[in-house]
Amino acid sequence: MDSLVIITGLSGSGKSLAGNCLEDLGFFCVDNLPISLIRPFCDMARRSTDPPRRSALVVDIREGAAIRKLPDTLQALRGMDIPLQVLFFECSDEVLKRRFSETRRPHPMAGHTATLEDAIVLERMEMAAIRDFADRIIDTDRFNAHQLKAYLSNAFGGAADSRSLNINVLSFGFKYGIPAEADLVLDVRFISNPYFVEGLRNMTGQDGPVQEFLLQQPETEAFASRLKDFLGFLVPLYTKEGKTYLTVAIGCTGGKHRSVYLAGELGRHLEGEGLAATINHRDLGRE
Repeated sequence: MDSLVIITGLSGSGKSLAGNCLEDLGFFCVDNLPISLIRPFCDMARRSTDPPRRSALVVDIREGAAIRKLPDTLQALRGMDIPLQVLFFECSDEVLKRRFSETRRPHPMAGHTATLEDAIVLERMEMAAIRDFADRIIDTDRFNAHQLKAYLSNAFGGAADSRSLNINVLSFGFKYGIPAEADLVLDVRFISNPYFVEGLRNMTGQDGPVQEFLLQQPETEAFASRLKDFLGFLVPLYTKEGKTYLTVAIGCTGGKHRSVYLAGELGRHLEGEGLAATINHRDLGRE
């Protein structure tokens, strides 16, 4: 077995969709495998004459109290000769409540609490220790199903994905909080804000007039140039050390103008360098 992906996280955050996506990409996937069977599964795969090359296991709160054994299991797996990646999916309480309302499915913790809100809080508490073991925390608040599939396909779709660096360039607004999944956080609020320019407030960093305004500020191009050089220095070092994911989060005040433009510029530059890069704008759709 060349690689093992553990998919875990909060109920309603997209774990099942992630498992289906990886299965479509050629992974051998098992949903809700009991934690007690994870190590036997790995041992069996290693002894098999025709083992699955890449496997993905979805493990979550459906295990009940046994979920508390997952951190010890993950620790043991890291000592085995199997490349392991732990993906932890999460999203905001508001999004979780909406998703459960739309699907009309009961929350796995519903039998332990009086309300959906309490069930979500209880699950967050139970999963907190597992979250600390994650190699990648994926916040699906701003992912629709198509975007999540594209993100995972980019990360796992190629034959060398387990060895190459997948870069997610993410724009965001500081007023909405720093992304939990960020590895590098860059603050571009030193650039003049188009929000305060007549006619530009309701546009975004994807619109020509906003881009023209930003390019009139000498610090915009100077920063972009230095940032590209900085990533050109870091990426080979991260790749050498075996890092498989890198999220570069670029933030401005509201996540609509400066950060959107610069995230797009950086992402396209990285793609032009032949790197596996995706561009996401977390707060672009907020009011």
